Amino acid sequence: MTEDARRHAPATARNRDPILAVLREVLPASGQILEVASGTGEHGVYFARALPGLRWQPSDPDADARASICAWRELENLPNLLEPLELDAAAPTWPVDRADAVVCINMIHISPWASTEGLMAGAGRLLSPAQPLILYGPYRRSGRPTAPSNEAFDEDLKRRDPRWGLRRLEDVEACGARHGLVLERVTEMPANNLAVVFRKR
Repeated sequence: MTEDARRHAPATARNRDPILAVLREVLPASGQILEVASGTGEHGVYFARALPGLRWQPSDPDADARASICAWRELENLPNLLEPLELDAAAPTWPVDRADAVVCINMIHISPWASTEGLMAGAGRLLSPAQPLILYGPYRRSGRPTAPSNEAFDEDLKRRDPRWGLRRLEDVEACGARHGLVLERVTEMPANNLAVVFRKR
């Protein structure tokens, strides 16, 4: 794999430190972390470097994304950053049988609702009691106005694919509950995003 396969997501540099602050509070000191929908792989590189006690397992259903992750991994040569898995969150089975935590960044609004359902089902299967699922991204919340920038983003997403769009956090919470995942905390993040932490009960 050559460095030419590396992809860049400009938002990563803006959001990685606030996300890392939440991860430091929530993740265990050691163990294996499954990242679902890793995209370019830049988050995985950053978090694996910052959290050397953890083994970071990236994954993505897209071959080009996995190629980017492999290229970043080869360049950075981090011993705790694992080779990416081909994993579709919506699939009924995943190519991994355990994890000490699951992390999913900016997937729920850029995918069909079936992917959220699959994510919750998969995390419910993999995680043991008290282990976390950490989500990051924009959400709607009942009784709270949505930022104009998020409304415009939602319209753009739906133009690109009518199955996409900002989800109601309450719907995501209910979906998690059906798979034994209890909402623990919601943290306000920059640019009208949220970090959402569930725990397996």
